[in-house]
Amino acid sequence: MQIPKRKSEQNRQHDNDLHLTPRRIRELKEELRKLEERVRPKVVEELTRAREMGDLSENAAYSYAKGRLAGIDRRIFEINDRIRNAITIEGGADSQGRIRIGATVTVEVGGRRRSFEITGSQETDPGSGRISHRSPVGSALLGHAVGETISVRASDREIEYLIVSVE
Repeated sequence: MQIPKRKSEQNRQHDNDLHLTPRRIRELKEELRKLEERVRPKVVEELTRAREMGDLSENAAYSYAKGRLAGIDRRIFEINDRIRNAITIEGGADSQGRIRIGATVTVEVGGRRRSFEITGSQETDPGSGRISHRSPVGSALLGHAVGETISVRASDREIEYLIVSVE
């Protein structure tokens, strides 16, 4: 069963990217455990108390608790779905030393060195050097090895990246 999505949720690029690091899978499992063991039971308790107050049609506490429970149940469903369908990202280069999702790559661009970790699109943080395998730079790096130069089109110019190391 799929939960219907709002329009704002339908076009999220990362929703269909199943690549997750083992660390992210652990975080999701911890969030799921917290929701199921602590948060959801409290909200069910609130809902029960609000239901006992009487007329449900004008009971704001009941409506609020019911909506909150629906949100928690939706998040539990999403987390279970992500964990069940996750493709675990292995760290480092592949057996031929080529860049793959999970690799940390050091490149030289414009005389400066920068490092990127290639991740799934759910775990990106460009400020910390974590870029998606779907980003222009991430997708251009995939499959290449140390010593190769790749070009990435940015706006009106080509930027060249020399691959210095792959870990």
